[in-house]
Amino acid sequence: MTDLMIGVLSFPALVLLIFLRIPIGLAMFMTGFCGLWMVLGSPDVPLARLKSESFTTFSNYSLSIVPMFLLMGHFATLGGMSQALFKAAEGWLGHRRGGVAMAAVGACAGFGAICGSSLATAATMSRVALPEMKRYGYAGGFSTATLAAGGTLGILIPPSVVLVIYAIITEQNIAKLFLAAFVPGILAALGYVVVISIYVRLYPESAGTRERIPYRERFRDFIAVWPVLVVFVSVVGGIYGGIFTPTEGAAVGALGTGLIAYFNGGLSFKTLGESFQVTAKSTAMIFFIVLGAGFYNGFLALTQVPQTIAEWVVGQGLNAWIVLILILIFYLLLGCLMDSLSMILLTIPIFFPVVTALDFNLTSLAELQAMKAMVVIDSGMLPEAVTGDMLANIKAAIANGVELTREQMRALDIRMSKGMANRIETEQVAIWFGIIVLIVVEVGLITPPVGMNLFIINAMDRTTPMVETYKAVVLFVGSDIVRVGILVAFPAITLFLLPI
Repeated sequence: MTDLMIGVLSFPALVLLIFLRIPIGLAMFMTGFCGLWMVLGSPDVPLARLKSESFTTFSNYSLSIVPMFLLMGHFATLGGMSQALFKAAEGWLGHRRGGVAMAAVGACAGFGAICGSSLATAATMSRVALPEMKRYGYAGGFSTATLAAGGTLGILIPPSVVLVIYAIITEQNIAKLFLAAFVPGILAALGYVVVISIYVRLYPESAGTRERIPYRERFRDFIAVWPVLVVFVSVVGGIYGGIFTPTEGAAVGALGTGLIAYFNGGLSFKTLGESFQVTAKSTAMIFFIVLGAGFYNGFLALTQVPQTIAEWVVGQGLNAWIVLILILIFYLLLGCLMDSLSMILLTIPIFFPVVTALDFNLTSLAELQAMKAMVVIDSGMLPEAVTGDMLANIKAAIANGVELTREQMRALDIRMSKGMANRIETEQVAIWFGIIVLIVVEVGLITPPVGMNLFIINAMDRTTPMVETYKAVVLFVGSDIVRVGILVAFPAITLFLLPI
């Protein structure tokens, strides 16, 4: 049996272990360890790698961001931030048709930006918003579907633990991924608000309204969430502004939410110890999954499975967009059965080489040259070497989409080679693909009949039949599919904030 065949057969073996309810991290570790043993014919190398891989994984500085964000999310819960966000949003929107549901989505977006976890956002916000929605006459299925959909915002809106893991395994810049995820996350929240508005008009009996409250109370509730805004702006703004690294930003966020929880009375010596304990358990689980993925991915690299698949796909001459759509359909189906982190770690090492090998033509050398040239031209401070005739020729080349000559580039004092353009496009494809994958995984979390968020929310409301949640969530899934289509068709929506 060839090494390639052993690598291919490892997939059904891994799936079998997962369906036997073996933890995903352990399943990937066992498959990778045994696969290396079979390929090399000896356990010596896998055992030696166990030592080196463990040290490399657990000493990775970039991974230290994970426990910080997890701790920040737990402190946010203790500090009552979820209640404050929902109350503030409810005050401004509650009197409108479907307004309480819109407030729940807005609070989910805000809490997800602090928490960074979809499941934690869904579970926390359901405890806060579900009783209020029931109080104002919202149908059970509509309420649970809204909160299940709103909970998915935690996976995308920065900071996101899954996004951090994706950045690490694909060797991308975490800050750029956070920046790229911001607009799609906002679009998701707005899409859900539109769905709610449509739903309550199609089914008027599914939602009630609350009385309008005075503006004084609205502003008072809004002012009450200023600590949340300060933490979010400090963390995200500090990372984007280059004030500190993502890891340092996570530490700042954990400190900020911890102080808020303390002054709000939610943090004591007992709850602090519990927070550390919960964070340590969650971190250990994530790190073990990363370790297992490292073993399995190392085995796949040795057998050349990802490279062979990428070469085969490219060799078929298939349209890059068709390949992308097929991959996204696979993610949608798999997202209904597996948690997002495990799915990313399992599949990205296989699909990432395929996607980066395809030509999506997101940008070109001429476009990048034009962008840099226009910065110089618009500044009004042209170098002396740029004569009037040369400037006219440069503008004509930009208008016609033609590459600038070396003389024109030298005169403008800008640098943009073919190699630099290829590196930029590769980075853009990696970031764009990562954002789309996370959105599709997000859709899988609320796709009937096995979407994980649906079961979490339904467990909070035993009186609502699951089938009612299924019926109501269909419009939210449709909104997500439309959003995926838009982001696939127009990559610039995801990438326009990224610096070149």
